[in-house]
Amino acid sequence: MDLKTLIASAEELVQPSEYAANEFCFRIDSFAEELNRIMLSRPDIERLIGPDNSAMMENNSRNFLRFMGSIFIHTDAGVLAHTAVWAFQTYLSHGFHVTYWPANIDTTIRILKKDLPEPVFLELYPFFLWLVVHIPVFAELSEPEKINPGYISLSQ
Repeated sequence: MDLKTLIASAEELVQPSEYAANEFCFRIDSFAEELNRIMLSRPDIERLIGPDNSAMMENNSRNFLRFMGSIFIHTDAGVLAHTAVWAFQTYLSHGFHVTYWPANIDTTIRILKKDLPEPVFLELYPFFLWLVVHIPVFAELSEPEKINPGYISLSQ
C-alpha cells in the first residue's frame, strides 16, 4: 500500500462529535498516566521499546493522546497518515520495536473502553482500529527509501 492509498483509507473515518472529542480531550492527562503505568509494568517493556527508552515512551504516550485529541477535533486524513508514518520512522530509529504499537494501542483502547461512556468510545474506536490495522503499512512506509525515494543507504 502506498501513502496515497493509506490516506484514502483514513478519509473513510468519520469525525467524532464535538461532545465525544471533548470527553476524550478532558481526560487526556489521566489516560496518558494510566497508559504509561500499564506499559511500564509490562515484563516485556524493554523488548518493546529498547533499553533506556522509558522516558521517550512516556513522552510518546502523552503526545500520541494529544495528537489523537487534535485529530478528533479537526479530522485530517493526510495529517493522520503522515504523522503515523513519521512516528514509526522516528521511534524505530530510536530502538522501539514494531510490536510496541499494537501493545500500546491495544492498551489505549482498553483504557478508553473502561473510562469513557460507551457512545463516546464507539465514536473514537474506529480511529484506533484504523491505526492497529495499518501497523504493517506504517512500518513498511517508514523505511527510509519509502519516505525519500532518492535515499541511498550507506550500508549498500
